[in-house]
Amino acid sequence: MKHSYFSFFTLSFFILLLSSCEAPYLADDDPSTPSATPPANLTLSVFQLEQTPFTDITRTAPADACTRLNYALYDASGTKVKQINQTSSDPDFGNASFQLEPGTYRLVVVAHSSNGNPTMTDPGKIQFTNAQGYSDTFLYSEMITIGQEPLTLSLTLNRIVALCRFIITDDIPATVAKMRFYYTGGSGAFDAATGYGSVNSKQDLKFDVTAGQKQFDLYTFPFKSTESTIHLVVTALDASGTELTQRTFDVPLEKNKISSLSGAFFTATPSHPSSASVTLNTTWSAETQITY
Repeated sequence: MKHSYFSFFTLSFFILLLSSCEAPYLADDDPSTPSATPPANLTLSVFQLEQTPFTDITRTAPADACTRLNYALYDASGTKVKQINQTSSDPDFGNASFQLEPGTYRLVVVAHSSNGNPTMTDPGKIQFTNAQGYSDTFLYSEMITIGQEPLTLSLTLNRIVALCRFIITDDIPATVAKMRFYYTGGSGAFDAATGYGSVNSKQDLKFDVTAGQKQFDLYTFPFKSTESTIHLVVTALDASGTELTQRTFDVPLEKNKISSLSGAFFTATPSHPSSASVTLNTTWSAETQITY
């Protein structure tokens, strides 16, 4: 009998001991429950992009002008601390939120339609590659301060590229499968602080020739100067990559302006020399026409 009482009290003691060691249950709405992720204290909305038609400057929504948006934040030393990449198929395209420690940061937002995201490790050298291709590109870059109160910004991005529009006015032979455009004097990378080119790049693009296609758009980031010139080598290739026709051009470019070259590429005559060099009007002009 004593053995039974002893066993009963021993078992009860161990049950009480285990109950006292178990962690208390916290309901999801219990205010003492720690939050897994701090709330965002920087909210961004890309309001509009600068567009340049042939007559005037207008504004357009992001999805009408680009397929990719890249957001990056850098600390005072230039080290990247956050980055978000979006494509136009994302439901939140044009909107982004960050949770940051209080301090001063450079906010950089890039809008473009390249085949991939640029390398954004260094804000002084945000770089695209030949494989990605170069496209119409827009930039927002400012220093911001994060304090105790959340910050909401509505952003307008400005164009930072120059466009060389190459137009062939004569018939393209049936044997031509690709057009190659190799150009130097521009840049495939830019400095976020200035919006101008930061690397003297060798840009090399090939386009498949489709029926009726006679216009090819070439983009570059000009270096900081009133005018800049690219040296352009244009080559027609057959299906095996053999060169059929090649011509060279010196093309003046300026940021946010179009230099349009048009002429008979395959039936050149002495009156249409293979090299053209002209000067852009430095006052605003949506497009400068050049005949080769």
